[in-house]
Amino acid sequence: MYRYDTYDQTLVDERVVQFRDQMDRYLAGRLGEDEFRPLRLQNGLYIQKHAPMLRIAIPYGMLSSVQLRRLAAITRRYDRSYGHFTTRQNLQLNWPALEDVPAILGELAEVQMHAIQTSGNCIRNTTSDQFAGIAGDEVEDPRPWCELIRQWSTLHPEFAFLPRKFKIAVSGAAADRAAIQVHDIGLRLWHDAHGELKVKVLAGGGLGRTPMIGDVVCEALPWQHLLTYLEACVRVYNQFGRRDNKFKARIKILVKALGIEEFRHRVDAEWAHIKDGPQTLTEAAVESARTHFPEPPRRPVADEAIADFDRRRGQDRAFARFVTNNVTDHRVPGYKAVTLSLKRREHAPGDVTADQLEAVAELAERFSFGEVRVTHEQNLVLSDVPVDALDTLWRELDGLGMANPTVGTLNDIICCPGGDFCSLANAVSIPIAQALQERFEDLDFLYDLGPLDLNISGCMNACGHHHVGHIGILGVDKKGEEYYQISLGGNSTDDASLGKILGPSFFREDVPRVIDQVLAVYVQARHEDERFLDTYRRVGLKPFKERVYAR
Repeated sequence: MYRYDTYDQTLVDERVVQFRDQMDRYLAGRLGEDEFRPLRLQNGLYIQKHAPMLRIAIPYGMLSSVQLRRLAAITRRYDRSYGHFTTRQNLQLNWPALEDVPAILGELAEVQMHAIQTSGNCIRNTTSDQFAGIAGDEVEDPRPWCELIRQWSTLHPEFAFLPRKFKIAVSGAAADRAAIQVHDIGLRLWHDAHGELKVKVLAGGGLGRTPMIGDVVCEALPWQHLLTYLEACVRVYNQFGRRDNKFKARIKILVKALGIEEFRHRVDAEWAHIKDGPQTLTEAAVESARTHFPEPPRRPVADEAIADFDRRRGQDRAFARFVTNNVTDHRVPGYKAVTLSLKRREHAPGDVTADQLEAVAELAERFSFGEVRVTHEQNLVLSDVPVDALDTLWRELDGLGMANPTVGTLNDIICCPGGDFCSLANAVSIPIAQALQERFEDLDFLYDLGPLDLNISGCMNACGHHHVGHIGILGVDKKGEEYYQISLGGNSTDDASLGKILGPSFFREDVPRVIDQVLAVYVQARHEDERFLDTYRRVGLKPFKERVYAR
């Protein structure tokens, strides 16, 4: 994974010193709230419902065992011994004291971590595929390109105060696992017929109050111009994005208002001034970025060990369930990627304790070259596990409560912190997730349903990505009471779609029953081997609505 050079470390260290001075002046009353707000936001610090919240950046979702241990220590010293992984591959602390934040940032800097641009109206943490560099369907490793974007966008003076926040996602595989169509900018790396690397650029995607699927701005951008073209896109947004209404300030509103042809025309006009400028990428620059992601020293795995793994899988039903749901094929024979589930009823989805962080750090060193990935689904991944170690790893994960064999099922719920923590939320999210996990815990039933994404958001900001869940749940406020709106048919992968609202919202206690009825319609209507999304798209919303609202 990427390691800081002297420039990176100096920048992060100096940022800590700068923010410590800003915090001291704020606490002493020499900086007003309006002056301090943008300063704290660009260092990841929010003021939430009960306490400050600090969002820590995890660039393109990669963590080392050293960083995991430091995060565990920080949660013990400054928080309540746990953290929360988000859908954007970051980690949030929900209970730090305001005056402790500079010290936390200082400790993060010691292990090459920070909270720069994890909030505020700037370019946020660039996200990518959790299986980047190891996926069998990958055509180009997106991590070096993510790193180039990170270096370009960090503290970019022109883009420090954009109309609103700005999110970029990069995919380099045949299958999109980075949800590039619902980002402000989505990038897909691909090779043309001559083997030349090209970039497909999408703009204007996003969720929130006005969800939209992104439009293609450029189908085949030469890789050399990635940063200059991105700069042109953000410049157009910075010039013409709405600043008079925060609900209309995202780039998706601009793209829709102008139309994709006019937006493309304005980007091309801006790009013409900088296309061959100093930010044009060279082979040397790209190769330098690639050197930060070397192949780990994988040992050969014997054919006999692979055969033993296959036999073990056939003989032990519990192990087979874990492998089927939590283990992903690797491009290197004899290796697998293992997803560690952070979905247990006693914790909010995405929550991880300090003890678990330390245990995962040890497992990463023993089984996966000290590396861990964070997923969009709020789980963790050990990316390079030899198959002859899978059985041992499985047993240890089971002891940690992280071997739940439900990844990709209805029980692998994506969920924002909701009204339990967030001051913006209209309703709680975590109790809904826990109630659904309790109601639908039978593994045979979950496996019979097949792959199914259920996403929950506590408000229209859609941090739980409910718009693109096969089943989405949104908390809404009705005259001070919490209600929940159900949508069906969303999807964030290649054939991305936005869910359609089923009908009037429901009381909190009714949600498990409603989801039960939705699933009953699916089970009755599906064809053989048909997944929930396929059935929904074939039969439409009507049969689900008739069943749920039948009197």
